[in-house]
Amino acid sequence: MMNMDLGLYQQQTMKLVMTNELRQAITILQYSALDLNNYLNEQQLENPLIELKENRAHEELVRDSMNLQTPYYDRGSRSEPDDDYSPLDHVSDEREGLQDYLLGQIRLLNIPDKQRRIVVYLALSLDENGYLPYSIEKVAEELNEPLDTTESAIHVLQSLEPAGIGAQSLKDCLLIQLRRLESRDPLAERVVEDDLDLLGKKQYKKIAKQEGVDVQDIQSIADLIKTLNPRPGAVFNDEPAKYVTPDVTVKKIEGEYKVILNDQYLPKVSLNRQYETMLKEKNEEINGYLKQKHEQLQWIIKSIMQRQDTLRKVTEAIVRHQESFLENGPGHLQPLTLKQIATIVDVHESTVSRATTKKYVQTPRGVFELKYFFNSMVGGGTSGSEGASAEKVKIYLKRLVDEEAKAKPLSDQKLADLLKTKYDIHVSRRTVAKYRDEMHIPSSSQRKRYA
Repeated sequence: MMNMDLGLYQQQTMKLVMTNELRQAITILQYSALDLNNYLNEQQLENPLIELKENRAHEELVRDSMNLQTPYYDRGSRSEPDDDYSPLDHVSDEREGLQDYLLGQIRLLNIPDKQRRIVVYLALSLDENGYLPYSIEKVAEELNEPLDTTESAIHVLQSLEPAGIGAQSLKDCLLIQLRRLESRDPLAERVVEDDLDLLGKKQYKKIAKQEGVDVQDIQSIADLIKTLNPRPGAVFNDEPAKYVTPDVTVKKIEGEYKVILNDQYLPKVSLNRQYETMLKEKNEEINGYLKQKHEQLQWIIKSIMQRQDTLRKVTEAIVRHQESFLENGPGHLQPLTLKQIATIVDVHESTVSRATTKKYVQTPRGVFELKYFFNSMVGGGTSGSEGASAEKVKIYLKRLVDEEAKAKPLSDQKLADLLKTKYDIHVSRRTVAKYRDEMHIPSSSQRKRYA
C-alpha cells in the first residue's frame, strides 16, 4: 500500500535566482556595440557616479553608427529587423522624391490650368511604387469632375517619366511601358493583356497554343517583360545603405589568425571623481544612495568585462574551427553547432547564442554575423567523410543549377543524385527542395527555357 502519511522533511536543493545584477549581465552580453553605447548613455543619466570617456572611434560611431567601408556579407544569417534604424535619421536627405520629380514635369506641360490641377492631385496621390491606389470613379467623385475629364488627366500623368507611373495595376503598368517602346510588339501587349497570370506561372506552351505561335516566341516575350519595371516609383524610395560596425576583428599575424576585440568603439566607464569623496562622508542618507549607485557602477563594469571576455573566447573557438573557411572561402565552411562552441568555452549554449546575436566579425573574407558560422551537418558520404555544412551544400547546389542545360533543367531528385556522385554528399530530394526554396531558386519546370 502507498504511504500517505503527512510529515515535515528537510531537503537541500540548488537553483539559480535571477537577480537584477544577473539579468543586467545577460542583457549586456547580447548587446551589439551600438546597443551597448546607447545603454551606457542611458545608465549615465540615471546614475551620477558613472563617467563615460569617449574616444575618437566612439565619437565616429555615434556620428555615423553604421559607417564601415568594408564589404558586409550576411549569407544565411538569420537577420532580424534593425531596431536602431529610423527614417527620421534621413529627414534632411536632399534627394529628389517621386512627387517632386513629377511636379517638375507637370509645370512644363502645355495643358489647361484646370487639367493641370487634376494631374497634380493625381501625382500627389500615388503610392510609394508609383501606382494610383484609387479607381477613376472614386477620383472623379472626390474632385467632383466628369469621368472623361478625370480619365484624360490620368492619361497625361501616365505619359510622364518614369514609364509606368500612374498605373492602377501591374497589368496597366506593364502595358504602359510596352506601348511606349520604339518598336511596339502587339503579341507582347496581347499576352500581358489576356494571359499575364499564365505568363507568371511560366505556362508558355498553353499561351503559345492559345495565340497560335511558337513557344520560343512566348519565351522571348517573357524575357522582354523581365526588362520592364513593375515598381517605377520605387527608385525614388531607396533607403540609404546601412553598414555595420564589427565587434571583433580577425587578422592573420605571422601565419596565425588572431582575434582582436574592437574596444575602441566602447566608451571607458569609470567613477565620477566629484562623487568619490562623497562616498567617504558620514551622512547615512547620502551614503546609502551613493553606495547603491556605486554597486550598480561596479556591476556594469564587471558585466562589460565579462561580455568582452566571453565574446573573445567564443570568437577564438569559432576561428579555430572555421580556419579552412578563412583560408579558402565559403565553400569550405565546416559544420558547427552552438553546443560544440559551448563545450569548448565551458559555458551554456544560451550564453553562446547571446554572445553571437547581432555581433559582427571583420575577417579577411569580409564582415559576417557571428551566427553565420554555425551550420548544421548534412549527409555524410560513403567515403567516410562526416558530411558537409548546409552552406557548402547550397554552394554546390547553386553551381549545379547554373551549369544545367536550361532547355532541360535538373529535377530535385537529379540534383540530389549529382550531389552524391560529384561531391559525395548524401541528401534527400526534400532537403534539395528546402535549400532551393531558401535560395529563391525556382523549380525545374519554372527554370525551363524554350529559346
